[in-house]
Amino acid sequence: MSNTQTRKADHLRICLEEDVQFHSLTNGLDNYRFLHCCLPELDYSEIDLSTTFLAKKLGAPLLISSMTGGTEKAKMINYRLAEVAQTYKLAMGVGSQRVAVENPDVEHTFAVRSLAPDILLFANLGAVQLNYTYGIKECLQVIDILQADALILHLNPLQECIQTQGDTNFHKILDKIENLCDRISVPVVVKEVGNGISAKMAQKLINAGVSAIDVAGAGGTSWAKVESERAENPLQRRLGKTFANWGIPTAECIVKIRDLNREIPLIASGGLRNGLEAAKAIALGANLAGMAFPFLQAASESSEALEFLVEVLLAEISTVLFCTGNRTLADLQHSQSLQKLR
Repeated sequence: MSNTQTRKADHLRICLEEDVQFHSLTNGLDNYRFLHCCLPELDYSEIDLSTTFLAKKLGAPLLISSMTGGTEKAKMINYRLAEVAQTYKLAMGVGSQRVAVENPDVEHTFAVRSLAPDILLFANLGAVQLNYTYGIKECLQVIDILQADALILHLNPLQECIQTQGDTNFHKILDKIENLCDRISVPVVVKEVGNGISAKMAQKLINAGVSAIDVAGAGGTSWAKVESERAENPLQRRLGKTFANWGIPTAECIVKIRDLNREIPLIASGGLRNGLEAAKAIALGANLAGMAFPFLQAASESSEALEFLVEVLLAEISTVLFCTGNRTLADLQHSQSLQKLR
């Protein structure tokens, strides 16, 4: 196994087996509650969860967030995720495809398009790799591997600080993102990996030409903790523990970015664990709700567990709409049904 493959295998194991969740900081959605409607004046069967994102029709406002690839276990997980995404018309991302650029023999662990011909599918690379020999060629390569509809560039400065021999040269990455947006034909989405995107930074990314933003805020899996678990020296292990709860809560990211810009397509991820939290994120102004850890747990168990998870999520979002008197997601966003507690 290459170093990158070993790292991917470590990430899967640690996320599934160790306590690497945020503890002292939540995603911020617990600061909000829905106003219950005791008389919805709706037939539950009329509830419509369908939506459109980046011109693609989806059955529900859910994104199976970028997670994994590069190993045989990762392949099994990606294939199961793709099948369920196809069944329910969900959006899906894969983990960083850097490992496939380094070793084309593992491309098949990402290549899920044959299982999910109709879904909104995101390729994925670390933005910092644009400072480490990667350019337009490699971006087009990972898009081609997936036959992807869009490219996610993830931002992970904290993770790189703690990761053994991490890539920490982020100098002028924004200029390179802008150049990439100008030169490739598919939309470019920029996301964090669990520490959040501020409104100020979101505006810079919008000005650079990105087509959508995934806030990936604090409150879920802490990649500082993940890297601390696999650190090779005491300094990096200590650093990961110090910054285990660093970041901007997901809810705060959504609200601040939406106050600044009403138009940019927005994905809310970072610590979302159920359909109620997904609905809160949508009500705050997100277009999609992204989840990784719940899907990872279910996909690791079985295809049946994964289908059950999706059924639960859809039922939870539908129940929110019904019990707030809203038939569609657009109705929910305009209803002012969500109230801030503190």
